[in-house]
Amino acid sequence: QVQLVESGGGLVQAGGSLRLSCVASRSISGINDVAWYRQSSGKQRELVARITGGGITNYADSVKGRFTISRDNPKNMIYLQMNSLKPEDTAVYYCARPHPSSSRFIIGSWGQGTQVTVSS
Repeated sequence: QVQLVESGGGLVQAGGSLRLSCVASRSISGINDVAWYRQSSGKQRELVARITGGGITNYADSVKGRFTISRDNPKNMIYLQMNSLKPEDTAVYYCARPHPSSSRFIIGSWGQGTQVTVSS
């Protein structure tokens, strides 16, 4: 089972940018979809961005045009570039493999995530 470890979070002012990274414990070349989720205090975890093995992406409406997901298979890395950050983007961000049956579920277990805090 591949393990995914997130990093790159931090404190940033509104309008700023951050780049999150996710390193996999083994090759992701054979893995289809990977995604970034987030969970803010008192809210359910939500899928933010998703990328297929072929590089097709989709995004939550709330981040469309501001966030970009990418993957580097040879480096076993998944990234989330976040621009024009807003205070409502404040959350713990997780990298995971969406389950084929529903993106509400994941393959494997949740990692520790990385905290992103956007100040106004």
